[in-house]
Amino acid sequence: MQLFKNASYRFIEKRRTAYVISSIAVLAGIVAMIVNLTTMGTWVRYGVDFTGGSLVQVQFQDDVPIQQLRSALGDVELTRFGGEELHEFVIRAPLGDSDSSVADVADEIQAQINAAMPGSSFQVVRTEAVGAKVGNELQTKALSAILFSFLLTLVYLAFRFELRFGLAAIIATAHDILITLGFLAAFRVEIALPTVSAILTILGYSLNDTIIVFDRIRENMGLKGARKRDPVELVNSSINETLPRTVLTSGTTVAVLFALLVLGGGVIRDFTIVLILGVVIGTYSSIFVASPALIEIQNRWGMGKPSEKKKRPEPATV
Repeated sequence: MQLFKNASYRFIEKRRTAYVISSIAVLAGIVAMIVNLTTMGTWVRYGVDFTGGSLVQVQFQDDVPIQQLRSALGDVELTRFGGEELHEFVIRAPLGDSDSSVADVADEIQAQINAAMPGSSFQVVRTEAVGAKVGNELQTKALSAILFSFLLTLVYLAFRFELRFGLAAIIATAHDILITLGFLAAFRVEIALPTVSAILTILGYSLNDTIIVFDRIRENMGLKGARKRDPVELVNSSINETLPRTVLTSGTTVAVLFALLVLGGGVIRDFTIVLILGVVIGTYSSIFVASPALIEIQNRWGMGKPSEKKKRPEPATV
């Protein structure tokens, strides 16, 4: 089966439309962050891992549906601990006011369970505190991890390709992260450690897709007569040549993630939603952001020139 055989779509000519769409999405996210800052005091809705709170592990004598327990406890992070045969759950909840303690939170949780499920037999196995200082450190380290990955990406692409490729990839990746954070802010999705993992996964996926396109661009730039070709036509041709791989990879990845979203339950719902959004945005940005950014950088600063070669290099291995 050959998808998009002899494709000749004019992607770069649509870059101004893509700029408008991306600008609207980024600005909407920034507005959502500002609204959150004025109403909640934070740009995004941080979870217990970042703000501090309490961890309470409860064990039931009989099996309890997790949805029933989640309805009883309200706005808390609830996960099953171990296998279903253990009937244990881990509850992460904020401390509330400054006078609250872990014991107070545990007592409140027990009262909510008794009120919603009278007659259920359970015991509190352990209680732990997650300090706000630890949460602030996690915020700093999460941001540092993202910025450090940007730096490594720039260095790698500048060494593997040219500096202009690295700058274009950084622009596209920053675009993906901003839109993802804007989505999280707009819908007030709780930012927990799994969400940070999803963002870093998006970063890697987007870069991988961008590098595939850039590798083909570099190959076509090395062909005999590449200097005489219109750069826009050359980039369009490169995108079309990698389009089957892009669509198949993104399509199969999204299909698996949708299955995980439907069957995985509420525990990994936010994680899966962020990944789906990231795959879609990453695919879009590799075509409509990274590649046009490469053209703009070349036009404005002329960073790097294609080298003449007598034969086409071997295609990149995917």
